[in-house]
Amino acid sequence: MINDIRWCNVGNKVFKATVRSVLIGYLIVLLVIPIGSIYLKGFSLGWDPFWKEVTGPLAWKSILLTIKLSVVSTIIQAIVGTIIAYVLVRYTFRGKSILNSMVDLPFSLPTSVAGLMFLTLLGPSSPLGVWLDHLGIKLLYNQTAIVIGLVFVTFPFVIRTVQPLLEQIDPAEEQASFTLGAGRFYTFCRIVFPAIFPGIIAGSMLAFSRSLAEFGAISLISGNLPGKTMVASVYIYGETQNFNPEGAAAISLVLLTLSVLILWIINVLTRGKGRLA
Repeated sequence: MINDIRWCNVGNKVFKATVRSVLIGYLIVLLVIPIGSIYLKGFSLGWDPFWKEVTGPLAWKSILLTIKLSVVSTIIQAIVGTIIAYVLVRYTFRGKSILNSMVDLPFSLPTSVAGLMFLTLLGPSSPLGVWLDHLGIKLLYNQTAIVIGLVFVTFPFVIRTVQPLLEQIDPAEEQASFTLGAGRFYTFCRIVFPAIFPGIIAGSMLAFSRSLAEFGAISLISGNLPGKTMVASVYIYGETQNFNPEGAAAISLVLLTLSVLILWIINVLTRGKGRLA
Protein backbone atom coordinates (compact mmCIF):
# COMPACT_ATOMS: atom_id res chain seq x y z
CA MET A 1 0.00 0.00 0.00
CA ILE A 2 2.80 2.39 0.94
CA ASN A 3 4.68 1.50 -2.27
CA ASP A 4 1.56 2.21 -4.32
CA ILE A 5 1.26 5.66 -2.73
CA ARG A 6 4.92 6.39 -3.41
CA TRP A 7 4.55 5.36 -7.04
CA CYS A 8 1.46 7.58 -7.35
CA ASN A 9 3.42 10.53 -5.95
CA VAL A 10 6.27 9.88 -8.35
CA GLY A 11 3.82 9.60 -11.24
CA ASN A 12 2.17 12.90 -10.28
CA LYS A 13 5.54 14.65 -10.13
CA VAL A 14 6.54 13.26 -13.53
CA PHE A 15 3.19 14.30 -15.01
CA LYS A 16 3.47 17.85 -13.61
CA ALA A 17 7.06 18.16 -14.84
CA THR A 18 6.02 16.94 -18.30
CA VAL A 19 3.11 19.35 -18.55
CA ARG A 20 5.28 22.22 -17.32
CA SER A 21 7.96 21.41 -19.88
CA VAL A 22 5.45 21.21 -22.71
CA LEU A 23 3.92 24.56 -21.77
CA ILE A 24 7.31 26.26 -21.46
CA GLY A 25 8.40 24.80 -24.79
CA TYR A 26 5.15 25.92 -26.39
CA LEU A 27 5.64 29.49 -25.14
CA ILE A 28 9.27 29.53 -26.27
CA VAL A 29 8.45 28.32 -29.78
CA LEU A 30 5.38 30.51 -30.37
CA LEU A 31 6.28 33.65 -28.39
CA VAL A 32 9.85 34.01 -27.20
CA ILE A 33 11.61 32.97 -30.42
CA PRO A 34 9.43 35.08 -32.81
CA ILE A 35 9.61 38.15 -30.53
CA GLY A 36 13.34 37.69 -30.06
CA SER A 37 13.84 37.43 -33.83
CA ILE A 38 12.13 40.80 -34.33
CA TYR A 39 14.44 42.45 -31.82
CA LEU A 40 17.50 40.83 -33.38
CA LYS A 41 16.46 41.85 -36.89
CA GLY A 42 15.59 45.39 -35.81
CA PHE A 43 19.01 45.93 -34.25
CA SER A 44 20.94 43.77 -36.73
CA LEU A 45 22.62 46.81 -38.30
CA GLY A 46 23.22 48.62 -35.02
CA TRP A 47 21.57 51.44 -33.10
CA ASP A 48 22.20 54.24 -35.62
CA PRO A 49 20.53 52.51 -38.61
CA PHE A 50 17.64 51.47 -36.34
CA TRP A 51 17.14 55.03 -35.12
CA LYS A 52 17.40 56.34 -38.68
CA GLU A 53 14.67 53.95 -39.83
CA VAL A 54 12.35 54.79 -36.94
CA THR A 55 12.79 58.57 -37.20
CA GLY A 56 12.49 58.72 -40.98
CA PRO A 57 9.78 61.22 -42.03
CA LEU A 58 7.30 58.68 -43.39
CA ALA A 59 8.02 56.07 -40.70
CA TRP A 60 7.66 58.53 -37.84
CA LYS A 61 4.46 60.02 -39.28
CA SER A 62 2.98 56.54 -39.68
CA ILE A 63 3.79 55.71 -36.05
CA LEU A 64 2.34 58.97 -34.73
CA LEU A 65 -0.78 58.57 -36.89
CA THR A 66 -1.27 55.01 -35.65
CA ILE A 67 -0.97 56.05 -32.01
CA LYS A 68 -3.23 59.10 -32.43
CA LEU A 69 -6.04 57.25 -34.19
CA SER A 70 -5.70 54.28 -31.84
CA VAL A 71 -6.23 56.65 -28.90
CA VAL A 72 -9.32 58.14 -30.57
CA SER A 73 -10.86 54.74 -31.29
CA THR A 74 -10.01 53.55 -27.76
CA ILE A 75 -11.80 56.54 -26.17
CA ILE A 76 -14.86 55.78 -28.31
CA GLN A 77 -14.74 52.13 -27.27
CA ALA A 78 -14.37 52.99 -23.57
CA ILE A 79 -17.54 55.10 -23.65
CA VAL A 80 -19.72 53.18 -26.09
CA GLY A 81 -18.53 49.75 -24.92
CA THR A 82 -19.35 50.54 -21.30
CA ILE A 83 -22.84 51.74 -22.24
CA ILE A 84 -23.54 48.64 -24.34
CA ALA A 85 -22.27 46.32 -21.60
CA TYR A 86 -24.51 48.07 -19.05
CA VAL A 87 -27.56 47.74 -21.31
CA LEU A 88 -26.88 44.06 -22.01
CA VAL A 89 -26.54 43.24 -18.32
CA ARG A 90 -29.14 45.49 -16.71
CA TYR A 91 -31.98 45.52 -19.26
CA THR A 92 -34.18 42.88 -20.85
CA PHE A 93 -35.54 43.50 -24.34
CA ARG A 94 -36.48 41.64 -27.49
CA GLY A 95 -33.44 40.65 -29.54
CA LYS A 96 -31.04 40.95 -26.61
CA SER A 97 -29.56 37.46 -27.13
CA ILE A 98 -28.95 38.21 -30.82
CA LEU A 99 -27.25 41.50 -30.01
CA ASN A 100 -25.15 39.82 -27.32
CA SER A 101 -23.97 37.14 -29.74
CA MET A 102 -23.21 39.69 -32.48
CA VAL A 103 -20.82 41.56 -30.16
CA ASP A 104 -18.20 38.89 -30.89
CA LEU A 105 -18.66 39.08 -34.68
CA PRO A 106 -15.50 41.21 -35.24
CA PHE A 107 -13.50 38.43 -33.54
CA SER A 108 -14.66 35.81 -36.04
CA LEU A 109 -14.76 37.99 -39.15
CA PRO A 110 -11.49 38.35 -41.11
CA THR A 111 -10.46 42.00 -40.99
CA SER A 112 -9.97 42.13 -44.76
CA VAL A 113 -13.61 41.11 -45.11
CA ALA A 114 -14.53 43.94 -42.73
CA GLY A 115 -12.62 46.37 -44.94
CA LEU A 116 -14.41 45.10 -48.04
CA MET A 117 -17.70 45.43 -46.16
CA PHE A 118 -17.04 49.13 -45.50
CA LEU A 119 -15.98 49.63 -49.12
CA THR A 120 -19.24 48.10 -50.29
CA LEU A 121 -21.33 50.05 -47.79
CA LEU A 122 -19.66 53.46 -48.09
CA GLY A 123 -18.18 53.32 -51.59
CA PRO A 124 -19.09 55.91 -54.26
CA SER A 125 -21.30 53.42 -56.09
CA SER A 126 -23.41 52.45 -53.05
CA PRO A 127 -26.67 54.28 -52.25
CA LEU A 128 -25.37 55.31 -48.83
CA GLY A 129 -22.07 56.47 -50.32
CA VAL A 130 -23.87 58.55 -52.97
CA TRP A 131 -26.12 60.14 -50.33
CA LEU A 132 -23.19 60.98 -48.07
CA ASP A 133 -21.27 62.40 -51.03
CA HIS A 134 -24.18 64.75 -51.79
CA LEU A 135 -23.97 65.95 -48.17
CA GLY A 136 -20.24 66.52 -48.53
CA ILE A 137 -19.36 63.71 -46.11
CA LYS A 138 -16.51 61.41 -47.05
CA LEU A 139 -15.94 58.36 -44.86
CA LEU A 140 -13.42 56.53 -47.02
CA TYR A 141 -9.74 57.06 -47.80
CA ASN A 142 -9.17 59.42 -44.88
CA GLN A 143 -8.45 59.30 -41.16
CA THR A 144 -12.16 58.99 -40.36
CA ALA A 145 -12.20 55.71 -42.28
CA ILE A 146 -9.30 54.45 -40.18
CA VAL A 147 -11.14 55.26 -36.94
CA ILE A 148 -14.26 53.48 -38.23
CA GLY A 149 -12.21 50.40 -39.08
CA LEU A 150 -10.43 50.39 -35.73
CA VAL A 151 -13.68 50.81 -33.80
CA PHE A 152 -15.16 47.84 -35.65
CA VAL A 153 -12.26 45.41 -35.13
CA THR A 154 -11.87 46.34 -31.43
CA PHE A 155 -15.60 46.46 -30.67
CA PRO A 156 -15.84 43.46 -28.27
CA PHE A 157 -12.92 44.22 -25.96
CA VAL A 158 -14.44 46.73 -23.53
CA ILE A 159 -17.86 45.08 -23.61
CA ARG A 160 -16.55 41.62 -22.76
CA THR A 161 -14.30 42.85 -19.94
CA VAL A 162 -16.98 45.04 -18.35
CA GLN A 163 -19.87 42.56 -18.56
CA PRO A 164 -18.57 40.06 -15.95
CA LEU A 165 -17.89 42.87 -13.47
CA LEU A 166 -21.40 44.25 -13.92
CA GLU A 167 -22.85 40.78 -13.34
CA GLN A 168 -20.94 40.55 -10.04
CA ILE A 169 -22.48 43.75 -8.66
CA ASP A 170 -25.32 43.03 -6.25
CA PRO A 171 -28.44 44.80 -7.60
CA ALA A 172 -29.44 45.39 -3.97
CA GLU A 173 -26.69 48.01 -3.72
CA GLU A 174 -28.22 50.00 -6.54
CA GLN A 175 -31.71 49.55 -5.11
CA ALA A 176 -30.49 50.83 -1.75
CA SER A 177 -29.06 53.90 -3.47
CA PHE A 178 -32.38 54.54 -5.22
CA THR A 179 -34.23 54.09 -1.90
CA LEU A 180 -32.04 56.76 -0.32
CA GLY A 181 -33.06 59.19 -3.04
CA ALA A 182 -30.10 58.96 -5.42
CA GLY A 183 -30.74 59.21 -9.16
CA ARG A 184 -29.53 56.77 -11.80
CA PHE A 185 -26.57 58.91 -12.81
CA TYR A 186 -25.38 59.40 -9.22
CA THR A 187 -25.85 55.70 -8.47
CA PHE A 188 -23.88 54.74 -11.56
CA CYS A 189 -21.02 57.10 -10.65
CA ARG A 190 -20.80 56.05 -6.99
CA ILE A 191 -21.80 52.36 -7.06
CA VAL A 192 -21.35 50.91 -10.54
CA PHE A 193 -18.47 52.83 -12.06
CA PRO A 194 -15.87 52.11 -9.31
CA ALA A 195 -16.62 48.38 -9.64
CA ILE A 196 -16.28 48.25 -13.43
CA PHE A 197 -13.41 50.72 -13.77
CA PRO A 198 -10.69 47.99 -13.87
CA GLY A 199 -12.59 46.31 -16.70
CA ILE A 200 -12.88 49.56 -18.63
CA ILE A 201 -9.15 50.16 -18.30
CA ALA A 202 -8.20 46.59 -19.23
CA GLY A 203 -10.60 46.46 -22.19
CA SER A 204 -9.50 49.88 -23.43
CA MET A 205 -5.83 48.94 -23.30
CA LEU A 206 -6.50 45.70 -25.15
CA ALA A 207 -8.42 47.68 -27.77
CA PHE A 208 -5.54 50.14 -28.06
CA SER A 209 -2.99 47.36 -28.42
CA ARG A 210 -5.13 45.68 -31.09
CA SER A 211 -5.52 48.99 -32.95
CA LEU A 212 -1.76 49.41 -33.18
CA ALA A 213 -1.46 46.21 -35.20
CA GLU A 214 -4.54 46.39 -37.44
CA PHE A 215 -3.78 45.92 -41.12
CA GLY A 216 -6.47 44.08 -43.09
CA ALA A 217 -9.39 46.49 -42.87
CA ILE A 218 -7.25 49.64 -42.76
CA SER A 219 -5.27 48.77 -45.88
CA LEU A 220 -8.52 48.72 -47.89
CA ILE A 221 -10.32 51.80 -46.60
CA SER A 222 -7.59 54.27 -45.62
CA GLY A 223 -6.17 55.08 -49.04
CA ASN A 224 -2.63 54.47 -47.69
CA LEU A 225 -1.41 57.97 -48.50
CA PRO A 226 2.17 58.38 -47.15
CA GLY A 227 2.28 60.91 -44.35
CA LYS A 228 -1.53 61.31 -44.31
CA THR A 229 -3.41 58.01 -44.01
CA MET A 230 -0.63 55.42 -43.98
CA VAL A 231 -0.58 53.65 -40.61
CA ALA A 232 2.43 51.79 -39.24
CA SER A 233 1.22 48.31 -40.19
CA VAL A 234 0.77 49.34 -43.84
CA TYR A 235 4.18 51.03 -43.78
CA ILE A 236 5.74 47.80 -42.49
CA TYR A 237 4.14 45.86 -45.34
CA GLY A 238 5.48 48.40 -47.82
CA GLU A 239 8.99 48.06 -46.44
CA THR A 240 8.89 44.29 -46.86
CA GLN A 241 7.73 44.75 -50.46
CA ASN A 242 10.61 47.17 -51.02
CA PHE A 243 13.11 44.57 -49.75
CA ASN A 244 13.94 46.48 -46.58
CA PRO A 245 13.38 43.88 -43.83
CA GLU A 246 15.52 45.84 -41.36
CA GLY A 247 13.29 48.91 -41.72
CA ALA A 248 10.14 46.79 -41.37
CA ALA A 249 11.60 45.11 -38.28
CA ALA A 250 12.52 48.48 -36.74
CA ILE A 251 8.94 49.80 -36.96
CA SER A 252 7.58 46.42 -35.87
CA LEU A 253 9.85 46.59 -32.85
CA VAL A 254 8.33 49.93 -31.82
CA LEU A 255 4.78 48.55 -32.07
CA LEU A 256 5.76 45.32 -30.34
CA THR A 257 7.36 47.19 -27.45
CA LEU A 258 4.26 49.36 -27.04
CA SER A 259 2.03 46.27 -26.99
CA VAL A 260 4.21 44.51 -24.42
CA LEU A 261 4.19 47.62 -22.20
CA ILE A 262 0.42 47.85 -22.48
CA LEU A 263 -0.06 44.21 -21.50
CA TRP A 264 2.30 44.71 -18.56
CA ILE A 265 0.33 47.77 -17.42
CA ILE A 266 -2.92 45.79 -17.69
CA ASN A 267 -1.43 43.06 -15.52
CA VAL A 268 -0.29 45.58 -12.91
CA LEU A 269 -3.58 47.49 -12.81
CA THR A 270 -5.79 44.41 -12.67
CA ARG A 271 -3.66 42.38 -10.27
CA GLY A 272 -5.82 41.31 -7.39
CA LYS A 273 -8.96 42.59 -9.09
CA GLY A 274 -10.15 39.16 -10.07
CA ARG A 275 -10.88 37.76 -13.48
CA LEU A 276 -12.05 40.44 -15.89
CA ALA A 277 -12.91 38.46 -18.91
